[in-house]
Amino acid sequence: MKSDFSTRVTGWSFIAAGGMLLLGWLLLPTHIGTFFQPGDFAAVHAQWSFWIWMYRIHIFGMVVTTMALVALGALLSESAARILVWPGVAMAGTGIMVSALAAAFYYHFGAWGALDMDGESPETILAFVESLRVSTEYVTCLVRFGRVFSGLGFVVLGLGLLKWKMLPAWITYTAAVMGLAGMAITMGLPDDLELYMPVFYLTTLWLAATGVVTLRSGIKTEIQEMR
Repeated sequence: MKSDFSTRVTGWSFIAAGGMLLLGWLLLPTHIGTFFQPGDFAAVHAQWSFWIWMYRIHIFGMVVTTMALVALGALLSESAARILVWPGVAMAGTGIMVSALAAAFYYHFGAWGALDMDGESPETILAFVESLRVSTEYVTCLVRFGRVFSGLGFVVLGLGLLKWKMLPAWITYTAAVMGLAGMAITMGLPDDLELYMPVFYLTTLWLAATGVVTLRSGIKTEIQEMR
């Protein structure tokens, strides 16, 4: 197992990603549902600055997650595992960044709406909510695609890490299971974005656990013959 500066950067990136995703979400004082509701803007306005910063931390958690996955792929660039790890990293990273763009929609309109609708009549606020309906329908599609793409990426990544035993088996199995679960929930169950939350929490724990294991034990990175 290799443990050096590269693996330390990778390990801490995974831990930072998991922590930012989870804490940003848990500390967010107001959670916007699938569609905006008239009462959302007053709730956001009540703790506007804190809401803004927690949402930023949450979204940057997605960005750091992608960076951590790319760092892991870079560590394994001379290993036979790259034939599965890199496609998995590419697909998972693509899905996560699509999810980040979708989250930015809720972030922007939640913050802007909170300021713009402050002091407005209930009728004006309701009209504003209705004006967001069509755009939100499109964004929910981005959310679903992001979850499916990242799920597929985690399945392929998990299989690559498992086949060449780059990390402990429980880490690799968990990556594949959470990827399959995310795809199944998103495509197989009713269109309720909240149903995905158990997979989200599992993902944050997996990121942190992968970071800790990487820091403590390193990663098997030596060149291997493809079989």
